[in-house]
Amino acid sequence: MLTILAFLVALGLLIAVHEYGHYRVAVACGVKVLRFSVGFGKPLWSWRSPRSGTEYVLGVLPLGGYVRMLDEREGSVAAAERHLAFNTQRLRVRAAIVAAGPAANLLLAVLLYALVSWIGVPQPQPVLSTPTPASLAERAGVRGGEWVVALARVDQAPQAIESFSQLRWELTRAALGQQDLRLWLANGPGEPGREVRLELSQVDVRHADAGLLRQIGIEAPWSAPLLGQLTPEGAAAAAGLLAADRVLRVDGQPVRDAAQLRQLIRLSAADGQPRTQRWLVERDGRQLELEVTPRPEQIEGLWVGRIGAFVGATPEMAERSLGPLEGLWQGVVRTWEVSHLSLQMIGKMVTGQASLQNLSGPITIADYAGQSAALGFTSYLLFLALISVSLGVLNLLPLPVLDGGHLMYYLWEAVTGRPVPDAWMDGLQRLGIVLLLGIMSLAIFNDIARLLG
Repeated sequence: MLTILAFLVALGLLIAVHEYGHYRVAVACGVKVLRFSVGFGKPLWSWRSPRSGTEYVLGVLPLGGYVRMLDEREGSVAAAERHLAFNTQRLRVRAAIVAAGPAANLLLAVLLYALVSWIGVPQPQPVLSTPTPASLAERAGVRGGEWVVALARVDQAPQAIESFSQLRWELTRAALGQQDLRLWLANGPGEPGREVRLELSQVDVRHADAGLLRQIGIEAPWSAPLLGQLTPEGAAAAAGLLAADRVLRVDGQPVRDAAQLRQLIRLSAADGQPRTQRWLVERDGRQLELEVTPRPEQIEGLWVGRIGAFVGATPEMAERSLGPLEGLWQGVVRTWEVSHLSLQMIGKMVTGQASLQNLSGPITIADYAGQSAALGFTSYLLFLALISVSLGVLNLLPLPVLDGGHLMYYLWEAVTGRPVPDAWMDGLQRLGIVLLLGIMSLAIFNDIARLLG
């Protein structure tokens, strides 16, 4: 129920903001608006303004919206109202009205990111866990338990790193841009650091998901090797382990953190056969030796060991909030960075450098909406900001039927001095509908594949 509610609220808000951008600029430019609709199909609710005559509608299908303006191309217009019609406006006015929808989404993202900066969000400290075996981080000499003090692209000045979230964002940006990074690592905050180089130009960026960070080897912040909740029928419970047990050694090998412990558990059944491990754990100040046999489980074609317990403690957290101007600027910067990253990813999918499996549809978005809402208010705000940026960027793409396609027509008109011929317009609109339906179908197919996988 939470997932559905969070999805509908997100969709309704973002569509309403987008259409309000078109509506507000149209009214400001003196264009008569006939209908403002959030959703398509049969109206669930409608109201007509006695002053402006605009009809406000809430449609039964919340998958879009529209602003219908007075336009000679869509019906007869009285001579006395011709100056209020959209098609009679100057080119720059029409372009401003069309661009206002995506701009409203991007502005909303700025405000949402700023609001999160003003509120302050508890974030994990930038302390590295044991790197994934054979990953870039392991080859670069990352040991785990180290603080990331600063990082820099090879040809840029270092920037301070204040949270693991910031570190993960910079790693993703650099990997998608095929840019190597330098990291400065220290044993603690304020201590002198050593430099390592991550050769992110070697990373396979076809799938921009958790597998990207797994290749890099930096997936999660440092967490103590403690056991959390156990399933009654799991291997951990069968071995006599309890929640809050701290794992010290596995088969005589010292365990530094939860990431290393998870790796040892996973690798124990890499051949599909159960193998018993000898664990040394600390419980209530006492040390105990127990035999644990992780159970083989096949995930994405690979065998891994599972013990039926949550592994890891809550990472060390810190909260930092920004002032009004600094937070607002942070909102602008983050919106720009996410927009640039989105366009970069779209470009890679178009050129075949990234897989089309990265496309997500309404099922995945609804799932993320529910997950973020369950995590709390600020997580949901960040989700809304991300989707708002995506909606703004998507609508600016030069595809017919999208706002970017109409801006492309206006660019043609500005260069040639004449509008796109009606025959061309009709053909391009049909092509745009086919392309959009194809993209939506692929996104929904990817959603279903993730759900079944």
